Amino acid sequence: MRDIVKTLALAGMLGLAAIGAAPAASAQTEAAASTFEADRKAILGMAGTFHVNFDFRETVPWRADYTPIDPKTSGGFEVVRVVEDTGRVIRLQHILVVSHEGEVFLVKHWRQDWTYEPATLLEYQGKGRWQLKPVAEAQRKGAWEQTVWQTDDSPRYGGIGRWQHDLGAPRWTSGESWRPLARRDAVRNPVYDRYLGVNRHALTPDGWVHTQDNMKIAGKDGALAAVVQETVINSYDTDTGFQIAKADEYWAKTKGYWAAVRAAWDAAIAKHNGVTVTEEAQNGSVTGPKLMGLADEIAKGKKVEAAAVTEARAAIAAATGG
Repeated sequence: MRDIVKTLALAGMLGLAAIGAAPAASAQTEAAASTFEADRKAILGMAGTFHVNFDFRETVPWRADYTPIDPKTSGGFEVVRVVEDTGRVIRLQHILVVSHEGEVFLVKHWRQDWTYEPATLLEYQGKGRWQLKPVAEAQRKGAWEQTVWQTDDSPRYGGIGRWQHDLGAPRWTSGESWRPLARRDAVRNPVYDRYLGVNRHALTPDGWVHTQDNMKIAGKDGALAAVVQETVINSYDTDTGFQIAKADEYWAKTKGYWAAVRAAWDAAIAKHNGVTVTEEAQNGSVTGPKLMGLADEIAKGKKVEAAAVTEARAAIAAATGG
């Protein structure tokens, strides 16, 4: 009799435990969904129209024979548009708007892609080589990968991190990631040839800010050595007092072409488990002048999209080994 009572009591306890576990699991699921939506809101909050200030400062030298260069600051206006949003993937395209002597010049600027819980990370390997690396489940759970692309949609760098929403400052911080030199440094032929950087994107009351903590690295004979530390603060403050319509007009005319270019780069990366493309100081990659030029011809009505896409695919194939 006692065994029966014990059995019934144990069954009852297990039943209650199961009942108690269901609401707990449900609460965890709801919390994860809420965090995911907060992350998405923060990423989408970086779209808009902005006055941008760029501030680059070499700070701490890591070599006794190196003197940091003078700070470099500049500014301009940018339109940032959402070009794709599938829920777990968000692509934001930057378009730089510059006015000079009464003329408006448009430059398709960098692109940032955000992928939730990515299976792979596109990692810079040095000397024009990027490789897809698998991401461990524990590292990707609840995390977002940000991949940054050049003006011609060739790759720059990728990093993984998690959004935080406390303290009234929604922010995402990457782990350390390798990246090629930016144009500001590459054109000077400096002693360093790559960066090891940490990125932070954070929303502000009037826009957002992108900060970087970059260690500038010299690579020689397979050895890497730190040269100098750099602090970067790029602030995006909401602004509507510039030629926004011109940027949107350019994008309306060229977005189909650029979608095909993105697909061609994605195909090359998938085919080679990464991609190899020669770097070029002025343009990021050797494909820059050709791909950007084709877009300009479409925008000016000098070339039809289909013909430009064919040429772009051929240029990417030639630069990446088919």
